[in-house]
Amino acid sequence: MTVENGRRTVRTGRPSGEGAAPRLCISAEPDDTTADAVEDLADEGGRVLVIAGARGCRARMCWRLLSSGACDVVSWAPQNNPGAAVVARLARWAEVDAEVSSDLVRGQLVGRSAAWTAALRHVVEVARFTRTTLLVTGESGTGKELVARLFHHLDRRQDKGDLVVLDCTTVVPTLSGSEFFGHERGAFTGAANARDGAFAAADKGTLFLDEVGELPMPLQAELLRVVQEGTFKRVGGNTWHATNFRLVCATNRDLDAEIRAGRFRLDLYHRLAANRVALPPLCERRGDILELFNHFLAKESGGRVPQLDPAVCALLERRDYPGNVRDLRQLAVRIAARHVGPGPITPGDVPDEERPIDLPAEGDRTIRVLLEEAVGAALKAGRGYREIRDSAADAAVRLAVRRCGDDLQQAALQLGVTDRMVQKWRAQSRTDRSEATARCPDAHAAPAARASSGSDALRSLVDP
Repeated sequence: MTVENGRRTVRTGRPSGEGAAPRLCISAEPDDTTADAVEDLADEGGRVLVIAGARGCRARMCWRLLSSGACDVVSWAPQNNPGAAVVARLARWAEVDAEVSSDLVRGQLVGRSAAWTAALRHVVEVARFTRTTLLVTGESGTGKELVARLFHHLDRRQDKGDLVVLDCTTVVPTLSGSEFFGHERGAFTGAANARDGAFAAADKGTLFLDEVGELPMPLQAELLRVVQEGTFKRVGGNTWHATNFRLVCATNRDLDAEIRAGRFRLDLYHRLAANRVALPPLCERRGDILELFNHFLAKESGGRVPQLDPAVCALLERRDYPGNVRDLRQLAVRIAARHVGPGPITPGDVPDEERPIDLPAEGDRTIRVLLEEAVGAALKAGRGYREIRDSAADAAVRLAVRRCGDDLQQAALQLGVTDRMVQKWRAQSRTDRSEATARCPDAHAAPAARASSGSDALRSLVDP
């Protein structure tokens, strides 16, 4: 695709190969047109790498390109030819994507939605190419322990030890020191023999602390020292022991809020969150529901996957899952227990308490699911009602204009609004984009400025 914009030229396309190959977007001097092209490419899926010409790219525009969906922005100049760096970046992405698409990963961490794939890519990059810690956040039942096991499997250390899993919610406060540090014989009543704790057992391997947000403050201080120094003493002992493990922590708590409330140490958080990945809840990856259900059904049916009646598919995709993937798995177990014979899963196989009174029409159901995913993501990002409303109106007009080939009259007809409203939106949207970039006080504020662009002009579309 080539976009002419005055003297500037934007060329976008894929490097050799199709499928999930990254897109390259080459621009002599990136501007608003470049950002629009990047947004279109990002909407199609895959990664986008922007290469700027000799004039480079302004700092504010770099951040806007990233907020539009670019994965990186590279400046191409005679004195600083980034060709080798670009090739290396593409090679790294290819290696990560190959791992994410492998049978091992897809067989255990099922799902192909954009949010899920992005999370897996991040885990693979951290596990394969760094030695740092990983903090996994997400609601209960989103797959945090599976991610920790993937992290351990991908660790490239030749003398790699075991994965040690410790659920912080099950640690008895009076024995917490022993669980982590181990103890010497006679250290306390009942300590008949010396015993290794989690720190020793995880040496040369991986220590996974599940629900780390539940740790009491005194134990947080002790954990911080071990993470910093790599040494510890057993309870009742005086000898320092060395340990070298990779640390993965998981929590369903908001640790930022816990820090503000004084229940979690900020210095420990910085040590644990060198890399952080947020696992999406199932409501934000509804496109994965049927694949996940069939995966669980195969486990319950000895590898056989019966077909699903359309009514059952509609129920699965529409149902709420408070327990996320764990909730879906339990539903699959219950349905499999009722299913008899070689035929498909039918509505009669659905337990009575799961049968809906009514479901919306197919078209309405699909639209509602998509809207719920988008609104859920916006709420998670901290957006308010007005911003969500204005963003929805902005997207509706922008897509209608694009679908109608820039015919504003036809777009207005499709939207059921006046021509003047669409014209006003287009003029104001362009003005807001330029102003949002110009008034950005620093580089880090650009994404927020772009997110609110065009909101004033859109109010007349939503509340005519």
